[in-house]
Amino acid sequence: MTEIQSSNNRNLLKRIFISPDEMRLRAGWRLLIQTILMIVLFIITGIFLAFFIQIFFGGKINSQINLFLSQVIEFIVFLTSIYITRRFVDKRSFISLGLVPGRQAIIDLLAGIGITFLMMGMIYLIMLSAGWLEFEKFAWEVESVSSVLVSTLSFLIVFVFVGWNEELLSRGYHLQTLASGLNLVGGIVLSSAVFGLLHLGNPNATWISAAGIFLAGLFLAYGYVRTRQLWLSIGLHIGWNFFEGVVFGFPVSGLDIYPLTHIRIQGPELWTGGAFGPEAGLVVIPGLLLGSILINYYSRLTRKNQNI
Repeated sequence: MTEIQSSNNRNLLKRIFISPDEMRLRAGWRLLIQTILMIVLFIITGIFLAFFIQIFFGGKINSQINLFLSQVIEFIVFLTSIYITRRFVDKRSFISLGLVPGRQAIIDLLAGIGITFLMMGMIYLIMLSAGWLEFEKFAWEVESVSSVLVSTLSFLIVFVFVGWNEELLSRGYHLQTLASGLNLVGGIVLSSAVFGLLHLGNPNATWISAAGIFLAGLFLAYGYVRTRQLWLSIGLHIGWNFFEGVVFGFPVSGLDIYPLTHIRIQGPELWTGGAFGPEAGLVVIPGLLLGSILINYYSRLTRKNQNI
């Protein structure tokens, strides 16, 4: 092989593997490495979890414990795979994903949770006024107060894990890595599409529900775009699931969650989302519009206060 041919081959390999703006792997290879590492860690932790359940629970656990343990596993796997890839492959710090701690982080979290309360409240009122929803009773009318408090707190903890895990992966690593290889719009659209596809494995999922989750992904990405931090999106995700399932009694992405409000949904599935929840129905659209307006207002107010 001549020196010119060798140089051309090196240049070709460099174009395939190395980012054009700096000496690190291209975005697609970085995503692949993180995904492979994530799968390997899932296999390892899955084997460990199976032994754990067999030893301490006799091989059988209820759905609530299973949901909690699955989120703990996701926390370990997502955090470890993303930290390692971000630090040693992306050559970036972990907090540069939008995880700067501090007072503003807490404010963003609480703002996101508050915004979703208004969104889910609006969806509840729309369905109630349209006759698509019938209120039956509150949980404390048929259960002890202590039981209600324990169940509510348990699912709040679960949804804190869910919000952190899914935002770290989707709006954190996926969106930002894709954006670095394409552009911000491309990163938002592709990461939201993957977010929708990942929910196809949920109970009662359909392609319509995947489209609804895609829209929810765009909405959650808007929280990141407006703040350039993940905290608002994490708060939005926590609040969405908690208020949707626990407070207002809807299914959460196909899952039956402990409800404080017992309701019966009887409207057209195209609008209500049926057994999957409002994400799979057209009723989610006005909720997303309200939430987007509130995110815009909140981010403008925050920037104004920071400039004072």
